[in-house]
Amino acid sequence: MSKLKKIILSGILLALLIVLNRFISIKTPLLVISFSFVPIMMASIWLGPKYSAIIAGLGDFIGAILFPFGTYFPGFTLTAILSGLIYGIFLYQKPHQEITNSKFILKLIISNILVLGIIEIFIVSIWLKIMYGKAYLVVVSTRVLAQVIMLPIRVITIYALEKLTRPIVNKYLYDEVSDEH
Repeated sequence: MSKLKKIILSGILLALLIVLNRFISIKTPLLVISFSFVPIMMASIWLGPKYSAIIAGLGDFIGAILFPFGTYFPGFTLTAILSGLIYGIFLYQKPHQEITNSKFILKLIISNILVLGIIEIFIVSIWLKIMYGKAYLVVVSTRVLAQVIMLPIRVITIYALEKLTRPIVNKYLYDEVSDEH
């Protein structure tokens, strides 16, 4: 994929991330229900860890500055970057790389357990405790159920989207002949 295509795709995924996160989501001070994981995980699959980390970080920062939901806190941007990085490390597929369904599902499950378990439950709970002064265990306990529910939703959603979009991506983004025209 040419650098120009990567930048264009990154911009599209970044815009989609901001819209899904800031406008099409349910937010409370302790919990966010959203499909904003989709552009980050698709960037991870198509573009790799560097791009997905940048998209996730910029999405959080730009969204927080332009469409705030409370006070901006840089810890959330850091956790967004870490999430994008983890997804990218586990999910990136080189152009035309064939991967078995079971291996891809396993990578989805492991990456989501890491992101939802370590980042969304423990690290984000620390940020929420710092911001709102709530007891850490209370914050963690309210977040565990939501993340357990989100795990199969994320795995199923991304598995289906990846399988649906893979032929299109291979044809239009990775086709080296189209880069010459």
